[in-house]
Amino acid sequence: MKKKIAILGSTGSIGTQTLDVIAEQPDQFEVLTITANNNADLLIQQALKFKPDNVVIANFDKYNQVKEALKDEDIKIYAGQDAIAQIVEDSNIDMVVASMVGYSGLKPVINAIKAGKSIALANKETLVVAGELIKELTAKHRVSVLPVDSEHSAIFQCLVGEDYNPIEKIMLTASGGPFRMMSADELKKVTAKQALKHPNWDMGAKITIDSATLMNKGFEMIEAKWLFDLAIDQIEVVVHPQSIVHSMVQFEDGAVKAQLGMPDMKVPIAYALSYPLRMKSNNNPRMSLADYASLTFEKPDMERFPNLALSFEAIRKGGNAPCILNAANEIVVDAFLKDRCSFYQMSDIIQQTLNNIHYIESPRYSDFVETDKAAREFALSKL
Repeated sequence: MKKKIAILGSTGSIGTQTLDVIAEQPDQFEVLTITANNNADLLIQQALKFKPDNVVIANFDKYNQVKEALKDEDIKIYAGQDAIAQIVEDSNIDMVVASMVGYSGLKPVINAIKAGKSIALANKETLVVAGELIKELTAKHRVSVLPVDSEHSAIFQCLVGEDYNPIEKIMLTASGGPFRMMSADELKKVTAKQALKHPNWDMGAKITIDSATLMNKGFEMIEAKWLFDLAIDQIEVVVHPQSIVHSMVQFEDGAVKAQLGMPDMKVPIAYALSYPLRMKSNNNPRMSLADYASLTFEKPDMERFPNLALSFEAIRKGGNAPCILNAANEIVVDAFLKDRCSFYQMSDIIQQTLNNIHYIESPRYSDFVETDKAAREFALSKL
């Protein structure tokens, strides 16, 4: 039987590529639900092509546009963030691809877990904000969370067949972003236009800026802690400019396993959808090591890229600190994209927010909601 898929954030980078994977495997998957935040035009195109049962547009102002365009289709149309959080509970859904960007993905993922759905997780903020809560819920409801991020997928793939072999450490690789070779003085002057030109990956604007500041790698470090039950000292970040080695695992005998491949998100997406099987694809690019005579690795510079250091600071503190980190980051990235703050102002405001928002050692879901709101308001006040 076909696996029935709900894609949260179907118009984003991961969402569109997930649909590409599904289109190549029509005998394996059926698109049951697609959602978007604001991109009604693309959502309509996707709905007409894949004929899902349900379509949700978060922006209420776009509801009539979507409804009118799909009036002749046998598709239910909904609007609002609450509708996205509720639609994942549909009993017909087998797997939820969580590819919404930012904090907005947290509530739908929680609801999907409580409804017993398998999760293909691309929304790293879910584990950054509420990793401990998510772990408790997945254990309680016996739900599988399969990583979609290329780095976490690489670690996951390296661990297949290693159930009884403890991890000594993992090595998360980072491209270093477009500014890897710039001095601190040069970084003070960089623009959003420059930051959006990632050397290796094609991603959405927010994630691309996070990659340029290394906040994306900080988030991935926090995500890895929860996905693989690691202590922070077991996670090493390594800059690998070629983006061919997607991450590595070192075991207690000193052996290191790595997963390699071209920088293409369709591979980890397909693996998450089909695990434990690998689906044949004629579209995914193949690599030849002969084309990569030199694969290099270096330590990240946390002085030039303080967001990575702030991520380690937040997760070592724990509690609601990573939630504060994420909320402040979402505010300053939006401001940077609109030329309202500079590259290093982003880090300064995040640090101030971490220092000023009330710390809660053992937060509940309601605490995350209040923390997110307070952190956003504080960060906005500093712009």
